[in-house]
Amino acid sequence: MTVIGVIAQGMMGAGVGRRLNESGATVRTLLTGRSQASAERAKKAGMVPAASERELLSGADLFLSILPPGEAEALARNLAPALKALDRKPVYVDCNAVSPQTAIRICEIIAPTGADFVDAGIIGGPPRPGYSPTIYASGPSAGQTAVLRDWGIDWRVIDGPIGAASALKMSYAGITKGTTAIASAMLLGAARFGCGEALIAELTESQPEMLARFRESIPRMYDKAYRWVAEMEEISDFLGQNPPSRDIYAAVARLYADLAKAEAEKEPGRDNAVRTLDRVLGKG
Repeated sequence: MTVIGVIAQGMMGAGVGRRLNESGATVRTLLTGRSQASAERAKKAGMVPAASERELLSGADLFLSILPPGEAEALARNLAPALKALDRKPVYVDCNAVSPQTAIRICEIIAPTGADFVDAGIIGGPPRPGYSPTIYASGPSAGQTAVLRDWGIDWRVIDGPIGAASALKMSYAGITKGTTAIASAMLLGAARFGCGEALIAELTESQPEMLARFRESIPRMYDKAYRWVAEMEEISDFLGQNPPSRDIYAAVARLYADLAKAEAEKEPGRDNAVRTLDRVLGKG
C-alpha cells in the first residue's frame, strides 16, 4: 500500500488527497492548528489524521506540501526534525506557488535531514471528476515521483534542476493572473473617467475573445485575490534580477490585496472596486 502525506487541507490539498485516496493510496494529514473547515475537507477526502509530525511521515513513501506560498518554508522547518529522526524517509515534494529561489531555500532546509527533495508546481484547479491539474516536477530526485501518474494525477517530470518546476509555475501564473490584474486595473481606470461602457463596446467589436475571457476570469478572481497576493510576491522575487519586471509584480500583489479587501468589505448598495468591475463587465 502506497502511503502519502499531504499538508494542508485547502481546496487543492484536499482535492489531491481525495484523488490519491480514491485511486487506492493511504493519505495521511496533520490537522494541528487547522480550522474546522479544513478538518471537514480532510474527512470528506478520506485523509487519515495523524497525531504528530512523526506519525504523519513514518512509513510514508512521499510527502506533498500544498500550502499558501507564504507558509511553505515554515512547514519545512517544522517537519525537518521529524524527518531527520526517521530511518526511512519519504521524498519531500514542495508543490507550492513559490519562486525558484524559495524552492532552493526549502531544499536547503530538507537536505540535512537526509530526505530527497523534489520541486513541483501546480497548474490548474483542484482535481474533480474527469479532471486533474497538471503538476510539474523537477530536480535530481523527480523521477521518484513519476509513480503519482498511477494514482490519478497528471504528473509530469521535466528535465531541470531544483527551481525549474517553480519557474514554470511562476511564468505561467505571471501571464494568466498578470493579465487578469492588468485588465482589472484598466477597467477600473475607465470606470473612474466615465468611459467604461465605451471601452466594453470597443472590446466587444475588436477583441470579443479577450472580453469573454475577462468576463469569466475577473469575477472568479475576487474570492481568490487574497491568496494571490503572496503568489505575486513570489513572482516578483523570481524576477528579482530584472528590477522593472520585479516591480510590475510587486505592484500586482498590491492590486490583488486591494481587491481582496474590497471583496471582504463589500456591502449591498455600497460601491467599491469589486462592484465597479462587475458593473463595467455587465455582471452586476
